Amino acid sequence: MHAMTEASPRTIHLSEYRPVPYLIDRVALHFSLDPEHTRVHARLVVRPNAVGDAGNAPLAFDGEDIDLESLSIDGRALDPSEYQLADPGLVIAAVPQREFTLEIVTHCNPTANTQLSGLYRSSGVFCTQCEAEGFRRITFYYDRPDVMSRFTVRVDAPKASCPVLLSNGNPGEHGDLPGTDRHYAIWDDPFPKPSYLFALVAGDLAHVGDSFSTMSGRKVELGIYVEKGKQDRCAWAMEALKTSMRWDETAFGREYDLDVFNIVAVSDFNMGAMENKGLNVFNDKYILALPDTATDVDYVNIEAIIAHEYFHNWTGNRITCRDWFQLCLKEGLTVFRDQEFTADVRSRPVKRIADVKRLRADQFPEDGGPLAHPVRPTSYIEINNFYTATVYEKGAELCRMMQCLIGEQAFRKAMDLYFDRHDGEAATVEDFVRCMADASGRDMSQFFRWYEQSGTPEVIASGKYDPDALTYDLTLRQVTAATPGQPHKQPFVIPLQLGLVGSDGTDMPLDLADVGVLNVPQIELTEKSQTFRFRNVAQKPVLSLNRNFTAPVRISGGASLKDRLFLMANDSDPFNRWEAGQKAGTSLVIAATKAVSGAGKMPSLAGYTDALKQVLTAPELDDAFKAAMLALPGEQEIASAIGKDIDPGMIHEARERVRRATGRALSGELTKLWGETDDHAAYNPDPAGTGRRSLRYAVLAAICAGKTAEGVSLAMDVLRSPASMTDEMGALTALSAVDCPEREQAIDEFYVRHSADHLLVDKWFSLQAQIPEEATAARVRRLMAHPDFRMTTPNRVRGLIGTFAMANPSGFNAREGEGYRVLADTVIALDGRNPQVAARIATSFRSWRMLESNRRALVEAELQRILATPQLSRDVFEIVSKSLA
Repeated sequence: MHAMTEASPRTIHLSEYRPVPYLIDRVALHFSLDPEHTRVHARLVVRPNAVGDAGNAPLAFDGEDIDLESLSIDGRALDPSEYQLADPGLVIAAVPQREFTLEIVTHCNPTANTQLSGLYRSSGVFCTQCEAEGFRRITFYYDRPDVMSRFTVRVDAPKASCPVLLSNGNPGEHGDLPGTDRHYAIWDDPFPKPSYLFALVAGDLAHVGDSFSTMSGRKVELGIYVEKGKQDRCAWAMEALKTSMRWDETAFGREYDLDVFNIVAVSDFNMGAMENKGLNVFNDKYILALPDTATDVDYVNIEAIIAHEYFHNWTGNRITCRDWFQLCLKEGLTVFRDQEFTADVRSRPVKRIADVKRLRADQFPEDGGPLAHPVRPTSYIEINNFYTATVYEKGAELCRMMQCLIGEQAFRKAMDLYFDRHDGEAATVEDFVRCMADASGRDMSQFFRWYEQSGTPEVIASGKYDPDALTYDLTLRQVTAATPGQPHKQPFVIPLQLGLVGSDGTDMPLDLADVGVLNVPQIELTEKSQTFRFRNVAQKPVLSLNRNFTAPVRISGGASLKDRLFLMANDSDPFNRWEAGQKAGTSLVIAATKAVSGAGKMPSLAGYTDALKQVLTAPELDDAFKAAMLALPGEQEIASAIGKDIDPGMIHEARERVRRATGRALSGELTKLWGETDDHAAYNPDPAGTGRRSLRYAVLAAICAGKTAEGVSLAMDVLRSPASMTDEMGALTALSAVDCPEREQAIDEFYVRHSADHLLVDKWFSLQAQIPEEATAARVRRLMAHPDFRMTTPNRVRGLIGTFAMANPSGFNAREGEGYRVLADTVIALDGRNPQVAARIATSFRSWRMLESNRRALVEAELQRILATPQLSRDVFEIVSKSLA
């Protein structure tokens, strides 16, 4: 039975949710692994669902790209007339209205599975990926998250090629199969789980072991399985796992619940990682690390992603989501938890800045374009398309807002209540928010609009100071633009932390009329417009609003460049100090576009560079924060601030002029910092070392902009003998923005040194995709013909095409449209092989309506070309059709 693409794919709606008519209490799976003919024997204990309206309803299972060998109920083989195989699965017209045993034997071809969903092979290793709907590619089943069952798994395979046999849960019996070259292993998971959390891995893998003692004294065996020869690159991942386990016990009271916890790293994977119960499967780029193969960013990502997947053990596994519309219930909440983890083990201010930068780069454009959807969507065509920044990053911001609204103590109480109340269940967003309300006594009904309404609210602020009455009136208005399917918006609850900063740079007391002095410096905007009066304000203040980014909104209003520069130099809130610099930088680049177009002069940068000097020379500020302050806002964010008729080339040139002028003005400070950050200590990915190197290479990029010859010389000095991969990539990245012969030499030499390491080859492709020139589109086209580029390897596609389309606005938006043609060609070529990845990179077109008219016409033509492709997948059809709507 093979799936067929529907001419008009069906839309699935939240309102259509119904419980299944039958429950599956136990699942016993027997896999006889073979590269092309794997046999799966499923034995299911099934019973009518008392709340599912069974009533002699047929049993309808999902199934895709699998062949049926046999089917029986309670040992009786079913005649073909008693069931039907039809897209998308298996239907048995009549089943017993009591508990019964259903046995299904199917076959699949792991080698031919280029979608990397279900059971597939990667570099000779059998691997599964079942989220969201991959289990149906293994056997016929209710492939939905609200069907939770106990799984026992038996795996047999050739012992020589698959000495390692892994599945979910705790290990059981294992041994050789007499008279054969095969062996077997049995795994039992004592916790009920949905099919999307099923996992199996079998292959010839190296094992790195350790153990962890939980807070109740239980010993858990830890294992990381990787390609042989790479065991020495697992130490950081193992340490990150143990740190995560201890943190979750301390911060949330969550103890691990199995006897073993295993991680497997594979090179071909559609996602970053997967939280399967007790057997996490990872993209190997988020496991493998040594100082000479991984950058600081890689180390931090490994630490954060291991934490994220481990935290899913409770927020996702022990409590899962009732249906895929509730995806934010596990993903948004777990992102919030991993953000808090990183903030605790590293720099909280720098982590907050990094999270907001990602939100603005990925989620704000999504919320402002044709692909906008609520944090909890109400409909979809293909669920794989809803693993989005809105569900993940904005979903995390909603958890953070609730913590701000009810306080940290009540939030922890609410989380404990959630774990106690819903352990072992498939829950909904309503269940989660109800725990917040019950634990705090607060009505959360208005807050729930954040889950139901899409779009990014704009908060327009205006302040009026009365020197005679010593009052400051802050008037706030909230406006949320129409989004697809939601022309009118109701007001949100928006928590806003704030400060009123005096001329000496210190915060004034916040004495709010009718409230008194605020213990927590936070107000709540709940209406379309509200005025907040602050009393006993001794002098005209400078407003610092939305400190720590307590709400995912845009702040606009009458703040002057002078005020922003003042906050940039003085604000006590680190996030808003950085934010003031970003807004000042944005306004200066926008002003510089007039000089580029010939309609005006370059703005003065004196105030901006003076404020930066104050930041860079402040001894109390850490290096990572200084590095963040030194970076101008990205071209995409500047484009968003302009809003329409965008000319990416003009924005790029304006930003470069500001970068060059800033680099020249700060030349003395930059040279001094370059010398001060030249630390010859052994590499350590700790916060101090990571921060120092982040500042060092932010400084080098600024020197390259301001004094190009000097910067190129410094970069080449580093590349002659780099102390770590962070040094090597830091120098190369700075050099990549300079059009010079040394750049091409350095790029070529990097490949020669590292061509045997697939993760470093990914970096080599990605580095070139980011070169900010219109000619990069042609470079990317040439690289697609390189022997090391493989369309079947998701990391390679993301590294080259994804980076080019999402992280290089000037190159991707080349005036003649070659960037658009490259992306469209890739989407079409990839769709038949891996529609999930094809759809992901197709979202790069999401902001095309913001472009100026010539570029809009070019993008629209490419979108229409994709849409006209015969047998287009549901995945790509949904993204492209919505983009054109």
